[in-house]
Amino acid sequence: SLEGHTNRVTSVSFAPDGKTLASGSGDNTVKLWDAASGAQKSSLEGHTNSVSSVSFAPDGKTLASGSDDRTVKLWDAASGSQMCSLEGHTSLVTSVSFAPDG
Repeated sequence: SLEGHTNRVTSVSFAPDGKTLASGSGDNTVKLWDAASGAQKSSLEGHTNSVSSVSFAPDGKTLASGSDDRTVKLWDAASGSQMCSLEGHTSLVTSVSFAPDG
């Protein structure tokens, strides 16, 4: 059991190497977890509404998150730092995904 979010978990995604799990939540955060130990590695903050979807790039270096705040954010999976915020959606972002070639 992974405990740390303060609201419902809406999406989970394993990194391609299986070592890290990302979870998105109604508490507006994305959390990264060590899949083996269950320890929280980091909490990614920047969304202003519920995170509805998380997805790792095929190389595992980038994590995308989509939110009810109408943005998609790209994160450096190793450092947890936000790389960019994609804005312009006119409604909720309900799903994010990477192409197989990244």
